[in-house]
Amino acid sequence: MCICVDCTWVDRCKTYFTVEENHGVKHLSKNPDFQGINPKIHINISDMPEGETGIEWDVRGCDSFQLDKGKWSRLRPGEKIPK
Repeated sequence: MCICVDCTWVDRCKTYFTVEENHGVKHLSKNPDFQGINPKIHINISDMPEGETGIEWDVRGCDSFQLDKGKWSRLRPGEKIPK
């Protein structure tokens, strides 16, 4: 799970914006203005049915991370947290 969903910077973060692009999901911000320090992105590649390849992007560490439990959910009430 991406730590960004519980980070105070999620809606302003350029790294999370890139993760959103790679997942093909709607952005929280069209113009992020915050660059986290030393983000560590985990990329998992897996075989999918019918010979397709799945790619999962997760930020697993960042020196700028500031816990704000449930921040993503408050920004997108009622929506399922991305995996």
